[in-house]
Amino acid sequence: MSIEVNAITKTYGTQKALNNISFSVKPAEIVGFLGPNGAGKSTMMKILTTYINPTEGEAKVNGHKIDTNKKEVQSSVGYLPEHNPLYSELYVREYLKFNADVYNVSKQRIEEVIELTGLTPEAHKKIGQLSKGYRQRVGLANALLHNPDVLILDEPTTGLDPNQLVDVRNLITTIGQEKTVFLSTHIMQEVEAMCDRVIIINKGEIVADKYLNELRKGQEQTVIVEFDYRVEEAFLLKLPKVKLVKNTHGFIYEITFSSTDDMRSYVFDFAHDNELKILQLNQKNTSLESLFRELTN
Repeated sequence: MSIEVNAITKTYGTQKALNNISFSVKPAEIVGFLGPNGAGKSTMMKILTTYINPTEGEAKVNGHKIDTNKKEVQSSVGYLPEHNPLYSELYVREYLKFNADVYNVSKQRIEEVIELTGLTPEAHKKIGQLSKGYRQRVGLANALLHNPDVLILDEPTTGLDPNQLVDVRNLITTIGQEKTVFLSTHIMQEVEAMCDRVIIINKGEIVADKYLNELRKGQEQTVIVEFDYRVEEAFLLKLPKVKLVKNTHGFIYEITFSSTDDMRSYVFDFAHDNELKILQLNQKNTSLESLFRELTN
């Protein structure tokens, strides 16, 4: 595994920023670490990059323990923090060379990451002259300088305009074909556009861990049906593969089935056989946004 987290807890005084967190990330996987502000996303990333230590638990990056093998972890990780720390008075190449000297990286590698991140047209400028989108590219180029196996990106698209968003998303997706990318965000569209998998955290605890293709396909489905009078929930539980029946308003019911088949025809046949009149019959879409709202409200 590229990242292994086992029972990590982080406390600040009496407050738990993270509470018994465990997960793993495979090589060449793009995972979105999703959660509302203050959920503990940045804390987890600072632990994985050895900036801070956990109160309890352990973690490994590329097989290296974050507490006893910090240098090896730092060599394995490229990190873009939420507030991208750049020297605005330095030119792009000058800034990258400054950091390349720390990693003992060649000039050829500097040019490679400039080309990879699309910085070639702006490489002659001072960082302070760049747009927010290009400053994010400089941060990504810096994170890639030492050719790490794992990229940890904290809110990499915050503050970008729509065009810059598309460019940075495409760049991260391209990088993710070869490297493990673990990125935090609270923007659902970012995860759906870039990620293979989503981990949702709320109040310091993991509340969901799903692959996006599973979420899109759905391991269950909900049908919304309205009758012309009230029907007892227990009666609707007689439907095949029914998991849950909930009366949401008036004569409207949400019926959840443990099936990926379209169950509307079963509801229709059931209503016909039992002389129930249907006023509306729809399939409820399960989206990342609805899952996020359900788990974090």
